[in-house]
Amino acid sequence: MPSLPPRVVIAGTHSGVGKTTVAAGLLAALTARGVRVGAAKVGPDFIDPGYHAMACGRASRNLDVRLCGEDTVRAVAARAGAGCDLLVVEGVMGLFDGSGSGTEASTAHVARLLDAPVVLVVDAAAMSGSIAALVHGFRSFDPALRLGGVVLNQVGSDGHETLLRDALAPVGVPVVGALHRDERVEWRDRHLGLVPVAERPGEVRAALTALAAAVAAAVDLDAVIALARSAPAATAGEVPTPARWDQPAAPTGPSSRRVVSDAGGRRPVVALAGGPAFSFTYPELPEALVAAGAEVVPFDPRHDPALPAQATGLIAGGGFPEVFAAELAANRPLLDDVRRRLGDGLPTWAECGGLLWLARSLDGAPLAGVVPADGRMTDRLTLGYRTATTRCPSPLGPTGTTLSGHEFRYSELDPPGDALELLGRFGRRKGGYASPILFATYLHVHPSGEPGAVAAFVHSAATIGSGR
Repeated sequence: MPSLPPRVVIAGTHSGVGKTTVAAGLLAALTARGVRVGAAKVGPDFIDPGYHAMACGRASRNLDVRLCGEDTVRAVAARAGAGCDLLVVEGVMGLFDGSGSGTEASTAHVARLLDAPVVLVVDAAAMSGSIAALVHGFRSFDPALRLGGVVLNQVGSDGHETLLRDALAPVGVPVVGALHRDERVEWRDRHLGLVPVAERPGEVRAALTALAAAVAAAVDLDAVIALARSAPAATAGEVPTPARWDQPAAPTGPSSRRVVSDAGGRRPVVALAGGPAFSFTYPELPEALVAAGAEVVPFDPRHDPALPAQATGLIAGGGFPEVFAAELAANRPLLDDVRRRLGDGLPTWAECGGLLWLARSLDGAPLAGVVPADGRMTDRLTLGYRTATTRCPSPLGPTGTTLSGHEFRYSELDPPGDALELLGRFGRRKGGYASPILFATYLHVHPSGEPGAVAAFVHSAATIGSGR
């Protein structure tokens, strides 16, 4: 069975406290020191893992209890740290902020699952003695969680740091670092968080170099390594993988969500949208597609004049198509090819940004026109986990297929569609577009949580797509 490496969780007191700055800087500083370090992110975030990957040179993986379940989270963490000296896990929101009113799927939940010590990042910009009460409260709230250290962030001066350290001394939680305010490591922001690495890799790399130096100077790396090594030895199961399209499905379980056809098919080839406009793809997706027997061919919807000629399936995930709407709209040859290929029956799976790309328009910019709706950006955030049930057949399964996913968007579609019945914490609604060859919705699905959906799509690409 896979083993969990030495590990530590970087948590915040609240959302936006600087966890990504500390986690990415720690990854970069340890890598520069020659430590083989893996990375992971709690929750469904796509952007922060891009910074992790650039910092340590390895794919960062998402640990999402709601989308994947507890056993799979442990397995994904083991994969994230495979072959590494230690694993750094960045938390989501505040340490105890879960998917509902409790701590389910929170950073604390994942830390307990991994039996990993926690380093708490505290925004100390306007604090002195009160920091002791804050850290004491976080330590005592959950006795099952081991708060192993504190990193002070946004420290104003050497004198301010001394006040903070003196205040924390009686609490008994060691201060393992103190980052002073530094404009060199204040990264750009946008409505969904940090600007994705894929958009400005050169600038991000330069920022990470500066951040690595700042963290190496301000954080006791030896103390962090020792803390990670204090995590007990543990094993995990295997990451769930989809059944191959050309093999009989298991009689039970999510991987059985497809029927093997007696009709001849050829090896499916999935065209996977990428580039700066479509960077929201879990690293498990291409891995799962290959496990299901597909070949994956990436393409960039901004520039490529046509879909890969050999493609028997198309996947367009999320990203920021609104930032690149003019370029996407200007690439008429590709948009025309997409419309033609879907008209010929090309199985297609589109999530969020991919849904907008397939729509008639986005903020007036004409796009593929496959989905009979128009997209527009708003100032209203729609987010949360969803349990979705399909109301018609799609490449992901028959009518009644249930999927777990999440939404995180500032856009809306008119009309919104009604292919899915979506159940969230605050009610039900319908949305999305689907047909036997199309699944285009705002829902983000994790491949390790829904391997059956991947198996069903690859089967469609092998049998429907190859028969065009």
